Amino acid sequence: MIGALYRRFRTFWNYAIVGGLTMLMTLGLFYLLTWTLLDPHDPLQLQAANVISWILAMAFCYVASRKFVFKSRVKNIPLEAGKFYLSRMATLGLEMFLMHVMVGNWHMNPNGAKPVAQVVVILANYVLNVFVVFRRKKEKKAKLEKQMEKDSLA
Repeated sequence: MIGALYRRFRTFWNYAIVGGLTMLMTLGLFYLLTWTLLDPHDPLQLQAANVISWILAMAFCYVASRKFVFKSRVKNIPLEAGKFYLSRMATLGLEMFLMHVMVGNWHMNPNGAKPVAQVVVILANYVLNVFVVFRRKKEKKAKLEKQMEKDSLA
């Protein structure tokens, strides 16, 4: 039963696993940087730690998503990686906007607003990955043509 559920929603579960590992990597790198090299009490160094940890974690996330989640076979890796990073920057902007609205305008507690924003961002990232970054239009078209050819021969 559990195996059947996993197989049916394999992409979703693999996405969740890679996302969890990415989150752990972001946090781990952030804490490592702020405990060793950068001063978290200096606003610029705090933001530097945040940006460095985000960039390195997104590099891991792209490779893991490409290989284990979406099993991409696209030959133009720079184009695909560019789409990935642009989509992640867009959802980072979305998260910043949501936090501004929820905390700045609606006066929500930031600790409550952050998880709400994260859920929206996770869903947006998944949708962008499926329909923009790792889209499989050519593979599906080739599979459909092959099936139609088989059907016409039968």
